[in-house]
Amino acid sequence: MVVGLIGSGNMARALALGWGMPVLCTDALTERAQALAAELGGEALETNAELAERADLVVLCHKPDQLAEVAHQTKGRAKTVVSILGATPLAAVSNAYPDADVFRLLPSTPVEVRQGVLCYVRSGGDVDAEVEASVLELFGRLGAVVPIAESLIDVAMGLMSCGPAYMALIVEAQVDAGVRHGIPSAQAAEMVIGTMAGSAALLRARDADTLAVRRAVTSPGGSTARGLAALERAGLRSAFVDALDAVVGVGRS
Repeated sequence: MVVGLIGSGNMARALALGWGMPVLCTDALTERAQALAAELGGEALETNAELAERADLVVLCHKPDQLAEVAHQTKGRAKTVVSILGATPLAAVSNAYPDADVFRLLPSTPVEVRQGVLCYVRSGGDVDAEVEASVLELFGRLGAVVPIAESLIDVAMGLMSCGPAYMALIVEAQVDAGVRHGIPSAQAAEMVIGTMAGSAALLRARDADTLAVRRAVTSPGGSTARGLAALERAGLRSAFVDALDAVVGVGRS
């Protein structure tokens, strides 16, 4: 399958690196498309029309407000379209590409290392079942594909698309705390990142039983219990609630 990326920014690069195969690409900044193509042995094209003509699958990685413009440039040429555009409903993309099979996925940046989460909005229209299977197989190589109602896509974004930044902030905070107590930053980072990765694997193995994982390391009155109490006092839970409210716009006037 020949994949074409319209837009060669950070998420496009993460997808391409995760697939590890040459892609066709374009970008408003020509040098950015050229850099992505050079990195993977792909090809940077001059026009979106040529990309849509040559690609079996067109992935929309451009800015959301460019939807109509790009659709006009590729009119009638795109066979299958996957949108990863934020704040752009599937219906809007389908209307822009009436002659194509259209799909919507929301990926997270760990797709770069095939450990991403990709929320999939099922098409409400008629799409070719074989094409859908091929699209899901391709994106499934990059991580877990989670079907979700489009009405919940903003909430999902706050959990998984924004999540890598939150996890990075947590790592920074823990490393800084370790450095404050004398552990060199490189060693602290190795410990914290390794613990985060191992904890995620353990939670997956235990079917997301967070209580069991916490109890396994928390003795009554012990150091972990004291640390957890400190995090609760500091408002860890409410901080994440506030972050998700901010993402979905709760409380905005």
